[in-house]
Amino acid sequence: MAEQVGTLRRAPLSRDRILRAAVALADGAGIGSLSMRNLAQDLGVVPMALYKHVANKDELLDGMIDVVVGEIDPLVPDADWKHALRERILSARQALRRHPWAPLAIESRSMATPAILAYLDSMVGRLRAGGFSADLAHHVMHAMGSRILGFSQELFDPSRQAGRSGTAEPDPPAALPPEIAARFPHLAEIATAASHDDASVVGPGCDDQFEFEFALDLLLDGIERLHRRGWTSRHVPR
Repeated sequence: MAEQVGTLRRAPLSRDRILRAAVALADGAGIGSLSMRNLAQDLGVVPMALYKHVANKDELLDGMIDVVVGEIDPLVPDADWKHALRERILSARQALRRHPWAPLAIESRSMATPAILAYLDSMVGRLRAGGFSADLAHHVMHAMGSRILGFSQELFDPSRQAGRSGTAEPDPPAALPPEIAARFPHLAEIATAASHDDASVVGPGCDDQFEFEFALDLLLDGIERLHRRGWTSRHVPR
């Protein structure tokens, strides 16, 4: 690590070097640690030197997001639309898992970055090339939501609900307090219904990768059925 930092400090300052150093800083210490001052310190330069390459922190975040999106595998060539989308979405998920701050950073932006727009455009393009109408492709993108980028807002993830992001392992499932369980019996029933593997790569608790792929496959299977039926959202007069 010290050798890597030394190499970074010897390299000429550039936009790409700044962005990759910012990604490394957020990966190691969390997005909350990101500041122009901390970044300059990591790079061994004065903060003002950064502004020659990035105008402000918003531009820095946009560039960091584009670095992460650049790690996503391209669409599988010569594959049917369903396989191509599934493989690329799972690649996107792995990229975002390497950078736990990225989902909230993406959600925080008021406008999509150029790399995100290019990514989404290519996914719609594959749907259209697969015979999807523009109408169905439109609704598919809505249904996929952030899952098309490899993440989803986890309903039962307290850190997501609190607006935080980190690398801490999730807590094992716990039974709801009796008074809460009595008031909300159906939630109590499913709270610990799934099997949990302490040796899972995603840690104890709900297997996030399984849950993500389960929902992704449900969506893709349903989309495939609509496509085969020639589904349209246009209302046909009775």
